[in-house]
Amino acid sequence: MDPIILASSSPRRQEILKLLNIPFVVNPPDIDEKKYSDIEIKKIPEYLACQKVNSIVRKISKEQETVGWVLGADTIIHFKGKLYGKPDSKESAKKMLKTFQGKSHEVITGLALYNGELHDIATRTNINKIYFAPMTETEIDWYVNTGEWHGVAGGYRIQGLASCFIKKIEGQESGIMGLPIFELYDMLKEQNYPFI
Repeated sequence: MDPIILASSSPRRQEILKLLNIPFVVNPPDIDEKKYSDIEIKKIPEYLACQKVNSIVRKISKEQETVGWVLGADTIIHFKGKLYGKPDSKESAKKMLKTFQGKSHEVITGLALYNGELHDIATRTNINKIYFAPMTETEIDWYVNTGEWHGVAGGYRIQGLASCFIKKIEGQESGIMGLPIFELYDMLKEQNYPFI
């Protein structure tokens, strides 16, 4: 199989590629993830995933003639018309969890796959719904003190201790983790990625 360049340093995305036995190399992009305007909320992750891919394609094109496969992904939380990205402090993480507790919100992941042979980018969007149980102040403090909020949209990891408070999921756990397996496989198959 051809190695894919993963335009992300996310350990969760790496875990999913390993699970699928897809060879990859990590090459984090250099983009401003807060730079978007006049884009419909549900299209922002796909837009940012494309920006990540384009950043890597431009960088590699300067170093070598050919670029093979580049995969970008971006995940956001959407709640009542507002976007929630990665919290930058414990206080920010607590505030997010207080907002989500006892309610539901959407986790939206956008994917972009560059096919160097076709010089084309395919995209997909995966939308999931998370239902949080009500949480006490003590539970929120306990969770935030675990440090799991670092580097993740919404300030929680579904595959970690946050699962103690997640009452229900509508959608794919892999999408919530940042790399939806069905959409990824569908894109790779459509682009004739050599799985075998």
